[in-house]
Amino acid sequence: MQLFLVRHPRPRLAPGICYGRLDLELAEPASQAAARLAPRLPPEIPLWTSPARRCRELAEALHPAPRMDARLWEMHFGDWEGRSWNDIGPAALAQWAADPAGFVPPGGESGYQVLHRALDFVRELQRRGHASAVLIVHAGILRALLAYQQKLPGRRWLELRFDYEQVLSLHFSGPSCP
Repeated sequence: MQLFLVRHPRPRLAPGICYGRLDLELAEPASQAAARLAPRLPPEIPLWTSPARRCRELAEALHPAPRMDARLWEMHFGDWEGRSWNDIGPAALAQWAADPAGFVPPGGESGYQVLHRALDFVRELQRRGHASAVLIVHAGILRALLAYQQKLPGRRWLELRFDYEQVLSLHFSGPSCP
């Protein structure tokens, strides 16, 4: 299965703020990002999106019938949501950095939980016979799926960085298939 994973465009948010499940609007119209992205994506294949506004608006600008799936939401940062990274503090951030896949922010979820949701979604697409799909998602979903495919240990997940509107093509098949 070929997945074209697209990170959403830049949201309207002050720099240095932790956001995952915050439902943020885009910094620019989705149509502008769609115009930049459309030539980089295969035409006429199914498109799924996170329900988050920053993903959903792009998906609607790219595809006549995008499908939403809650398993594609960004990581839930719990009590950290909407707070500045400085306010969260160096001790808490050091705990997270030591094990970004396993650490659970207070009231949130771990990277492994995000991975479990994402793999469940990919497995369902495969069971339904989809050969390819475009997914409009978040950096956390990109990070989890790429780390899984590359068999990266959890402590190295934060080394994976993704720009807004980045397109990542991943192929899942055979023994490495989720």
